[in-house]
Amino acid sequence: MKANNILIVAAVAATLVSCGKKGGRPTFGDNEYPVVTVGTSSAASQQTFPASIKGVQDVQISPKVSGFITRIHVKEGQAVKAGQTLFEIDNATYQAQVRQAQASVNTAQAQLNTAKLSFENSQKLYEGKVIGDFELQSATNSYESAKAALAQTQAALASAKEMLSFCYVKSPASGVVGTLPLKVGALVSAASVLTTVSNNSQMEVYFSMTEKDALEMQKSGNGLNALPAVKLQLSDGTLYDLEGKVTKMSGVIDQATGTVQMIAVFQNPQKLLKSGASGSIVIPHSNSTAIVIPQSCVSEVQNKKFVYTVGSDNKVKYTEIKVDPQNDGTNYVVTDGLKVGDKYVTNGITKLNDGMEIVQITPERYQQKIQEQAKAMSAGDIVNAMKK
Repeated sequence: MKANNILIVAAVAATLVSCGKKGGRPTFGDNEYPVVTVGTSSAASQQTFPASIKGVQDVQISPKVSGFITRIHVKEGQAVKAGQTLFEIDNATYQAQVRQAQASVNTAQAQLNTAKLSFENSQKLYEGKVIGDFELQSATNSYESAKAALAQTQAALASAKEMLSFCYVKSPASGVVGTLPLKVGALVSAASVLTTVSNNSQMEVYFSMTEKDALEMQKSGNGLNALPAVKLQLSDGTLYDLEGKVTKMSGVIDQATGTVQMIAVFQNPQKLLKSGASGSIVIPHSNSTAIVIPQSCVSEVQNKKFVYTVGSDNKVKYTEIKVDPQNDGTNYVVTDGLKVGDKYVTNGITKLNDGMEIVQITPERYQQKIQEQAKAMSAGDIVNAMKK
């Protein structure tokens, strides 16, 4: 029988405590309410921003000449180095142009040799007074023209060789090959995108911060240095092992969204991060002088939050407060409406009215009175209380 009584009392005590947590208050027969003085404590929170992941250098690979793809040297996802050949384009036409340009160089070289001999012979004849100024000048002009013609054909040969080299499409950077949408035999031009090479040794994660948050960060005087190391939440909900650093901020605000684009850089030694993937940037915040109060002592009306503060005359005042939107589900971090030294009621707020005079007790005394009331209740009172 005693065991049953103990269980019943415990159940009642739990019920009364639960009511207290929900804003209700057991009837003590007096006007006593638990009151706490506002102090400061450490609070940790975090902000989360949708993000997209890109390689530090994502280079679209396009050919500089038109033609049919004759060979593909790489596979999707393959790591390549700068200068490595990725594709070959049919080069028969460009090889013919090189041969033609080479022939023109050979012809121009022969003509130059002839013009040089004629010029040197004319110089000797002029020195012997066999020919006059006109003949010597004519030979000189022919020699200079032959040199210019050779230079022109050599430039054409260099251009032809360069065009031929464009048939071998090479990677401009080290990285990983993306998709290969075109196959051998496809006709391509300078407008065609053959693939993308992504430098994924480091990854840039793009996210947007509100204009207000960006302005507050800039007012701190440290700019991007004011931001702590950030974390990356992957698409499966897990956190990436390495932390990143915000390194860039756009100088232009997107008028459509009112946000500023930010870029955080993450090292990617295991190549786990892929260009084009999505995730979320997590920015932690810590505050060693935060005002933290339980959510149970806060009432909400039309999206506004209120607490009952207690003045020096022991009268309560229905006081609006502002809180950080980021919370742990149990407590609020108050940003406005309360200051250190203020007093507020922690339990029984549904029984209060603005301007009501109360008797202040400590939360510990409040819990003690709950236990005392539970023990004093008769069996019939217990049954009635439980029904309520």
